[in-house]
Amino acid sequence: MANAQHAGNEIRPAGQPALPNIIYIYADDLGYGELGCYGQKKIKTPNLDRMAAEGKRFTQHYAGAPVCAPSRAILMTGKHAGHSFIRGNYELGGFEDSSERGQMPLPDKAFTVAQLLRQRGYRTALVGKWGLGMHVTEGNPCNQGFDYYYGYLDQKQSHNFYPTHLWESDQWDTLRQPFNYVHRPLDPKTATQKDFDSFKGRDYAPQKMTEKALEFISLNQQKPFFLYLPYTLPHVSLQVPDEWVEKYRGQFEEAPYYGQRGYASHQYPRSAYAAMISYLDAQVGIIMDKIKAMGMDENTLIMFSSDNGTTFNSGGVEAAFFNSVAGLRGLKMDLYEGGIRVPFIARWPGRIAPGTTSDLVSAQYDLMATLAELTGQGMPAKSDGISFLPELLGKGEQKKHRYLYFEYPEKNGQLAIRMGNWKAVKTNLKNVPKARWQLYDLSTDPAETTDLAPQNRNLLRKFSRIMKREHIHSDVMEWEIIDQ
Repeated sequence: MANAQHAGNEIRPAGQPALPNIIYIYADDLGYGELGCYGQKKIKTPNLDRMAAEGKRFTQHYAGAPVCAPSRAILMTGKHAGHSFIRGNYELGGFEDSSERGQMPLPDKAFTVAQLLRQRGYRTALVGKWGLGMHVTEGNPCNQGFDYYYGYLDQKQSHNFYPTHLWESDQWDTLRQPFNYVHRPLDPKTATQKDFDSFKGRDYAPQKMTEKALEFISLNQQKPFFLYLPYTLPHVSLQVPDEWVEKYRGQFEEAPYYGQRGYASHQYPRSAYAAMISYLDAQVGIIMDKIKAMGMDENTLIMFSSDNGTTFNSGGVEAAFFNSVAGLRGLKMDLYEGGIRVPFIARWPGRIAPGTTSDLVSAQYDLMATLAELTGQGMPAKSDGISFLPELLGKGEQKKHRYLYFEYPEKNGQLAIRMGNWKAVKTNLKNVPKARWQLYDLSTDPAETTDLAPQNRNLLRKFSRIMKREHIHSDVMEWEIIDQ
């Protein structure tokens, strides 16, 4: 081809910069402190630790919301929770196959990261958990910019890691196990080995996801691709292949979990939880090794984060035992730091300096703006994000947010704003519409233990003005928690 040059995995006109492959790996309910590179002592995560050693680790990065569906919508659309189409887990169905209806769908008018990249010529794939609409709705991933998808469309179905089926581009993919209602408890007095084994199956969903991700990479190496890989690990149920549990058995004192707080029972709950995180870590290693083996390492940006903090006291998970949120306050469903501050690691050999750390205050709704700049596109209309590409590459001037805005209508309604080192929080808004602000100085009190609101009334008025400016009315009445 005349006046063209080959760069990595694409044929491009002379003088046009190469477009990198982009892989975004998303954990489910992984806490800020559950990786070795973020201080974890009991759970082994060698591949993610290697990813941090070969790339950049962010220490003040935030999910868009403290639960699944809104965080995923915010990541995909670049709109914070005051503007997001999806602000809570609005369930439309149940756990049975026959009642699989998914969650409230992302509307047609949404503009996603996948659409942004597809208009630049990328092949796009979602492999993992969607949670933003079934295949028969406008939230169908193929309607939202993805050329291919595989995994769970309904996040309730993903409570079981051995489901009857997953979805592959609108087609039901039958797996080798019958329906299993994982929320049935066992009787501690009569439970047998067979009862615990009844929560196991033959086809482990995360393994299937990795297989499909590798296929997509292999099939699309001749042009730039975007792979969004939202694994369901380590979200309960506690289900992971036995050989992974054996890696931890005997290391912890533990008693069987009988399902008394929901989700599948397990004989070794601490070992199983650690094993699920190590299994997730292994999948990241498989993806990184595949990219390197195919000669695409220096033309592939890989990012890793989580949709929210560690789950609360359910399903046999013990956040305190593992110090899962690294001493921060709150867990999943909280707008305190433990619910929304998450790991974020980015690796791109030759472009991102290895072994570096960033304390840039950033959020997942910045991804849209970042990828727009990376691929030479204009800032998407109505995005709330700021590109963190200069921070990633260590080049150019990094713009900073004046503040980050969060709202969450569930768990009685919550709101939070981070401005500099100040963090303002409101809770119980559904019961007390004009609930008072709590105020914390994160530079000296990252665990949010000392409320400084009484001494800073003028500052609180600024936060109230931000709240009124950033909240727009939702179409869902249950999500209206702010009295304007």
